Amino acid sequence: AGDGLALRGTRITAPVHCAPPANKPTPAERDRCRPWLDRELELLAPTLRAVVVLGGFGWQALLPVLAAAGWTIPRPRPTFGHGARVTLVSAGAERRELHLFGSYHVSQQNTFTGRLTPAMLEEVLTAASAAAGLSADASPG
Repeated sequence: AGDGLALRGTRITAPVHCAPPANKPTPAERDRCRPWLDRELELLAPTLRAVVVLGGFGWQALLPVLAAAGWTIPRPRPTFGHGARVTLVSAGAERRELHLFGSYHVSQQNTFTGRLTPAMLEEVLTAASAAAGLSADASPG
């Protein structure tokens, strides 16, 4: 993109794969798009180590998908918040850990008002990168 940035060991997805009216997805739209999120998670699961979830809507959409994929969701159910961090464990014999991080969504409303600052986002992304075992100097891939 010419901005000097590179994604490393990263996949970007969304619980809703359309542009809903007023950019406000509904639970019905989330439910209609869930098979795509289920399938993406199924494909990523063998190497998935950390997930950064942007916004409460994404957090609420992802938890049941993770549970259906065999990750144990703690009780009480983890609540969303910026900087929230939860470690899930897979129910399979391998008992793999998955680190889940919450961040306010990077919407104009949140960034223009200062609810989410670059430093706040960088803190979450740095923690997730470390949890995933990615180093800052890793080659793009």
